Amino acid sequence: MELWQEMLRQSIDSADQLAETFGFDKETVQKINRMYPIRINPYYLSLIRYKGDPIYLQCLPDAVELEDISAPEDPLNEDADSPVPSITHRYPDRVLFLVTSQCSMYCRFCTRKRKVGDSAKISMKFIQSGISYIAAHPEVRDVILSGGDPFMLTDYMLEKILAGLRAIPHVEIIRIGTKMPCVLPQRVTPKLCNMLKKYHPLYINTHFNHPWEITPESRRACSLLADAGVPLGNQMVLMKGVNDDPQVVKELMQKLLACRVRPYYIYQADITKGTNHFRTPISVGLDIMDQLRGHTSGLAVPYYVIDAPGGGGKIPLLPQYVIGRNGNQVILRNYKYDIFTYPDVEESPKRPAKQRFMRKKAKKVYDPDRLRESAAADRE
Repeated sequence: MELWQEMLRQSIDSADQLAETFGFDKETVQKINRMYPIRINPYYLSLIRYKGDPIYLQCLPDAVELEDISAPEDPLNEDADSPVPSITHRYPDRVLFLVTSQCSMYCRFCTRKRKVGDSAKISMKFIQSGISYIAAHPEVRDVILSGGDPFMLTDYMLEKILAGLRAIPHVEIIRIGTKMPCVLPQRVTPKLCNMLKKYHPLYINTHFNHPWEITPESRRACSLLADAGVPLGNQMVLMKGVNDDPQVVKELMQKLLACRVRPYYIYQADITKGTNHFRTPISVGLDIMDQLRGHTSGLAVPYYVIDAPGGGGKIPLLPQYVIGRNGNQVILRNYKYDIFTYPDVEESPKRPAKQRFMRKKAKKVYDPDRLRESAAADRE
């Protein structure tokens, strides 16, 4: 048994353990655990500094989860876009492939809270049907492995999936969404990385939400993956009491870059049953973006997006930098709120019909195939 698997066995996942360790009301925790599984591995537990801190809020259950009953269980309408179990096919050229229900730590804000931890809803028995679906759809060039956490699979099982996908000629890119570098970095081993680099182009998006999660162990995990040639991105969820502060986010983004992880997305927290207490006003996210752009490297500035309710996809949000217009002068402001004008270029009038005809005719005259045919006729 590997170290990470032994650490999983030592996780806190019962009402008795939570009552004994944190003084939780056992009956309340039992109700929460029945609806939304609890698991906190010893590594992530060790990052908690005080009750109610940003790490605590992400992993410890709260009675308020039971009170939030009005929000939808499936806010992104993933199930409606699922042609076969385990596959969500929403965008034209890519699919989401759920390969496990298990996580090494169950985030209290999870958008897939209705499914994780339940092997009846995300089952490994559907993996072959997912691969078969992808193989039968040549428009799919990009596959995102998710779950649960794909790194909860053994190296052997994960490689079987990667090999199956790489055997499909039209699959160009494979992405893995994993929180392991953040919540259980011991899972990232040289053996795992040596296996992964056989299946390039392979990308990994991980999930750090707070600077305290950047530790020597998580830095090592990211370094191992980067040294294996895997480009790393980060997807942060904006959460009340966790990271709803521009300075906290800037520190996180700068530390991620130092770990060779490119900030990719800041997500507005989804409207998910059992998680609404984490949501912040959109103005908070826009202010954070305003305090990043120009105040730190552009590499440290991710996209701020809302995953549109009902399955509309990701919609980027930006602070307002274009203030107005005066004739052909565009009025702009920069990160310091200094005002500038930029002379816009007027659109060129459409080409006259005669020019379009001549261009089309020229293409026909200089058609390479016709030139080759003409040259062959001349030789005869």
